[in-house]
Amino acid sequence: MLVLPPLLEPGPRVTAETTDLLRIAAIVPCHNEESAISQVVRDLRTAVPGITVYVYDNASTDRTADVAAAAGAEVRCEPLRGKGHVIRRAMADLDADVYLMIDGDDTYDASAAPEMVRMLLEGPYDQVTGVRVANGNGAYRSGHELGNRVFNRVVSVIFRRPVTDMLSGYRVFSRRFVKSFPAVSRAFEIETELTVHAINTRVPQAEVPVGFKDRAEGSASKLRTYHDGFRIMRMITRLLHHERPLALYSTLSALIVLFAVAISVPVITEYAQTGLVGRFPTAILSASLVILAFIILVVGILLDGLRKVRQETTRIAYMATPPPPYVRRSARPADRQRASEITAPTPAVVTEVTKVTALDEVTPVGLRP
Repeated sequence: MLVLPPLLEPGPRVTAETTDLLRIAAIVPCHNEESAISQVVRDLRTAVPGITVYVYDNASTDRTADVAAAAGAEVRCEPLRGKGHVIRRAMADLDADVYLMIDGDDTYDASAAPEMVRMLLEGPYDQVTGVRVANGNGAYRSGHELGNRVFNRVVSVIFRRPVTDMLSGYRVFSRRFVKSFPAVSRAFEIETELTVHAINTRVPQAEVPVGFKDRAEGSASKLRTYHDGFRIMRMITRLLHHERPLALYSTLSALIVLFAVAISVPVITEYAQTGLVGRFPTAILSASLVILAFIILVVGILLDGLRKVRQETTRIAYMATPPPPYVRRSARPADRQRASEITAPTPAVVTEVTKVTALDEVTPVGLRP
């Protein structure tokens, strides 16, 4: 049962009896996390009672699956190595109202989960990202924090939306976000794909600061700094090609035209002075580059048309799925105090106000049958 603050805003009242209808699924990708996974499962079940924790054993060679099952998780297997494979499989297989994604290495603060779920429901939002705040000197490996900042800046500039922590593996999603997400990534670039997908589909999203600590003793990081960094950069380039083709190809076309003009200046100058073209190879190269630039621009225009069709299709799939369960935002303390002082002409109204102000456990409304 998810405990939220009292609600006093106008609208249908929220009743505690509907809490059990809220299905929350935690997706925990794991590869050789025997030393940490039990703590992650226990912390999630303590933080969000009633949550179903799905641990996906991603070709582990240790006792990750047995330890997770003993801690109370439902264990499933994904033989294809890579976090992206796990997330794609889990999003296709699981059906819930709210999805929570967290790593199985016990580096994220699971106690932040209720706040993230509450924010998702109160927005309502389709994605809430946990922005990492390091709690120790070893939480970030050397170079990872700098790399994260660089990638955040690159994505913010390219896709024109401020991004604070695009590589965070701690997120909460609505059902319609999950069921409209294509999930084509294979490994750690899945977070980049999630971030860009949310930006380009323009879904409502929010961020919540969460604690980020050192890995559990005996647990080793699966990240390969340069290898995974290049994969993430390649994913950003691929997403730029798919999601902003006109900007990419028009920029490339403009650069080629500028280069063509630059090398043609001596040819044009000589022709203006003598009436002769003495540098035929340069003139032919310049003209060819202008033609190539025009072709590239046309390709960009065509790809942009395909992008719009793809985005419309994604939007239709997004709209076909019910929205996240809605919870009205909590009232301010001053409003609660004023509400407690309200006197109504009939006892029935007074009883109603008392019930709302005394409400300790609330649940979302607008749930799917």
